[in-house]
Amino acid sequence: MNKNVVALQTILIKEITRFMRIWSQTLLPPAITMALYFIIFGKLIGSQIRNINDYSYMQYIVPGLVMMSIMTNAYANTSASFFGAKFSKSVEEMLVSSMPSYIILLGYMIGGSLRGILVGVIVIFISLFFTHLHFVHISVIVIMAILSSMIFSLGGLINAIFAKKFDDISFIPTFVLTPLTYLGGVFYSISQLPSFWQKISIFNPILNIVDTFRYGMLGVTDINVYFGFSLTCGLFIILFIWSLVLLQRGTGLRT
Repeated sequence: MNKNVVALQTILIKEITRFMRIWSQTLLPPAITMALYFIIFGKLIGSQIRNINDYSYMQYIVPGLVMMSIMTNAYANTSASFFGAKFSKSVEEMLVSSMPSYIILLGYMIGGSLRGILVGVIVIFISLFFTHLHFVHISVIVIMAILSSMIFSLGGLINAIFAKKFDDISFIPTFVLTPLTYLGGVFYSISQLPSFWQKISIFNPILNIVDTFRYGMLGVTDINVYFGFSLTCGLFIILFIWSLVLLQRGTGLRT
């Protein structure tokens, strides 16, 4: 078997074993959090809100909550795991080995993506206790779930590369990703916003990811789906190349 394939398998097994071994910390908390979102926003508050695009409020927010769980968990997995390897100096052993940088990148990216998608599937099953779901465009759902999980895995990797202490890996999620997520159409339709803010919101990448995924599930969207898909693909390419360059240069890794 090709040595690069063996190296990739090794990193993947390590990553999957890591988050599955501590499932009570990696899979259970987001499941409970999303269940609370369904109860509070979907049942208690949602019952007071009129339908959006012919769907109940509960149905409308399901795609956003699924995507939010995928993004946050993919990001958290890679940022924590890679920074841990960086902190323990084990990443330096990988860098000086014959293993290409792209194998390291693929291993961590796919590992984070798997956790994000697994949590997303769990959230979909939880949502079935609260409402019935629609799957209008299965291919769009699958493609956007994979693309978004890879994007946020790469984002977590970049965050970990530049982080100098454990507190640094929570800065971007707290002050950048969380605001963009809550302003990204997870809980509302941007058609409810004034015209000026609708135009501003279009440039929020998370809105494009969430609304394209919602189009896959419900068949409704507030954006141009082709623009949203193109923006998502472009963001993935940029982050992948950036991550690869950082690894090849050893930025923030070699001492």
